[in-house]
Amino acid sequence: MAFDIEMIKQVYAKYPERIAAARKAVGKPLTLSEKILYAHLWENPNTQVFERGKSYVDFAPDRVAMQDATAQMALLQFMQAGRKTVAVPSTAHADHLIQAKVGADKDLQDSLNKNDEVFNFLSSVCNKYGIGFWKPGAGIIHQVVLENYAFPGGMMIGTDSHTVNAGGLGMVAIGVGGADAVDVMAGMAWELKFPKLIGVKLTGKLNGWTAPKDVILKVAGILTVEGGTGAIVEYFGPGAESLSCTGKGTICNMGAEIGATTSTFGYDDSMRRYLKATDRADVVALADTVAEHLTGDPEVYADPKKYFDQVIEIDLTTLMPHVNGPFTPDLATPINELAEKAKANGWPLKVEWGLIGSCTNSSYEDLARAASIAKQAVDKGLIAKAEFGINPGSEQVRYTAHRDGLLNIFENLNTKIFTNACGPCIGQWDRAGAEKGEKNTIIHSFNRNFSKRADGNPNTHAFVASPEIVAALAIAGDLGFNPLTDTLTNSKGEQVKFNPPTGDELPAKGFAVEDNGYQAPAADGSTVNVHVKAGSDRLQLLDAFPAWDGKNVMGAKLLIKVKGKCTTDHISMAGPWLKYRGHLDNISNNMLIGAVNAFGGATNKVKNQVTGEFGEVPATARAYKKAGIASVVVGDQNYGEGSSREHAAMEPRHLGVLAVIVKSFARIHETNLKKQGMLGLTFSNEADWDKIQEDDTLNFIDLESFAPGKQLTLRLDHKDGKSEEIKLNHTYNQQQVDWFKAGSALNLIKMQFA
Repeated sequence: MAFDIEMIKQVYAKYPERIAAARKAVGKPLTLSEKILYAHLWENPNTQVFERGKSYVDFAPDRVAMQDATAQMALLQFMQAGRKTVAVPSTAHADHLIQAKVGADKDLQDSLNKNDEVFNFLSSVCNKYGIGFWKPGAGIIHQVVLENYAFPGGMMIGTDSHTVNAGGLGMVAIGVGGADAVDVMAGMAWELKFPKLIGVKLTGKLNGWTAPKDVILKVAGILTVEGGTGAIVEYFGPGAESLSCTGKGTICNMGAEIGATTSTFGYDDSMRRYLKATDRADVVALADTVAEHLTGDPEVYADPKKYFDQVIEIDLTTLMPHVNGPFTPDLATPINELAEKAKANGWPLKVEWGLIGSCTNSSYEDLARAASIAKQAVDKGLIAKAEFGINPGSEQVRYTAHRDGLLNIFENLNTKIFTNACGPCIGQWDRAGAEKGEKNTIIHSFNRNFSKRADGNPNTHAFVASPEIVAALAIAGDLGFNPLTDTLTNSKGEQVKFNPPTGDELPAKGFAVEDNGYQAPAADGSTVNVHVKAGSDRLQLLDAFPAWDGKNVMGAKLLIKVKGKCTTDHISMAGPWLKYRGHLDNISNNMLIGAVNAFGGATNKVKNQVTGEFGEVPATARAYKKAGIASVVVGDQNYGEGSSREHAAMEPRHLGVLAVIVKSFARIHETNLKKQGMLGLTFSNEADWDKIQEDDTLNFIDLESFAPGKQLTLRLDHKDGKSEEIKLNHTYNQQQVDWFKAGSALNLIKMQFA
């Protein structure tokens, strides 16, 4: 039986009336995305029509999911909200703080030894406030959510950018910052700019070596890392219905890499099969009563260009396996072009590691198809030339795969089976030799391949592919190997060729597990004490950010002018810094240390305008703050791309940064800045980025009149005595302006529960 079945009943009971009202208001057939959005409006039934890409809308999500790295700060904030329990079903999942090194058992025990304080905090705060807790080793948040909580037509937010994975079960699931999660857990409306809609029509059927992963690798190549920004990607067509549910999840998961708000699929038989296989036949029975509302209207899919802002069509039958990278997930290359492209670009051809898993590709089907390649290698007398590692998606997947002999197949190739956790995908990988910084190639089935992300080595060329392609190229040890056409030499000197991969969509004997790692919260948490040790360097109770004094800000100093790509990894690195995710002051020592300074081209080296000396970014920010001087960060295009981590916004706020001014923002990061009471601004004229000089003093001369739809004016006082004014745009509505005035969104929430 499903978790929170009564909540699901209530959601579906409201669907017919709310969809009817939405269709009447809009006056046209509805996409699936619109149905879910309108059905989850904070105020229903609705008579208003919202403008895509412009209207800010209040929603009422059904549930919240948090992973341990982001849950710490989210729950520290929630503790200030004044509530006795969460307002909607919520869960926290311990999956990010487990480092991959030796193997599952030892790595898990090492994590428990190192992170016991954090896990105890999460366990106790979840127990107190009615939150389900999935213990270390239980699995990766998004796989666990798909197996237990996702349901067609639902709306969920999660404090991780890959929350979108639940779109594989027909949800609108969106990655947010912890402050957004606090809003929803506190019973408040959650605000989102009404998304644009991108339709992807899938025809044909996958065959041979092509996998669901190749769909999103192809889409990423078409749309780039920015092309989905502010939009929901809705997949439809006969090809969509032919995909497995977990395959749909893979596609939705990596939609985060094109900047999409989320991605989703309509309810179909693959979802029914998956729900039943994961002991949720009760959800199927409920969903079937409103099935017509859990997919787009027929008229929409018959003439999609009338209803979507953009339409892409992909024929699955002719789709080639792709390998994307290095250093960016949208550099898409069909497998038959990879060898030539690698040689032309000087990418190392020797593959040193193959990694399968992460929240993107760690389902039973993924492991089964990759295992079929591994088994062929053993049977054909091949020895893997690259090292191999696997992170199963959940204890249920791991236990079932072990029972069915899949893990044993990999172990015959000397594969390291890591813990059911994120591991190398998020930089939690103690890779031997990475500290040498040598140029090398790895291939993985993860979602992101930014520089240094997996192993901390900026010279590691990471390529993204399906699990079966990862297996084949790891066995070959050659990035230029094409398993569709090429042969390998076995131990007898014979030329052997792989057959296309095979694997069951779902385990023939059903899923099984002895202990799934779930901890239910106390029925009454009023007497539960939350564990935060005095003087801890891992956890720190929060103080409220100060409110704006209502005056123009004059005399601010430029902290750093960032040149080029600046993801949340550059702003707030993961890896070894994960240990400080619950301690704002300590983790702030990593603020922007990975960003490239436009003046001089160095990282973590900026000029202190008060002393004239050069120092680290966090130390310089602290010096300005101590002196009572506001500071400003200037950035480039798509600033804040990547993970949803709110630390990338909380750290500059904590260290006295008033404003972040960029050419363009990634959606989640812009929202996070607003939530923390900062100014997230864009150049009205992008060319004005060039006017910002290293020794400038920045003056916000009309901040006193800060209001929705009104530009702000920034006066630049240059060192040579000259001044000039530039115009800055913003997307703040009145509620967001109020967040700024109050000092943060959380400050406003506390006022309401005071």
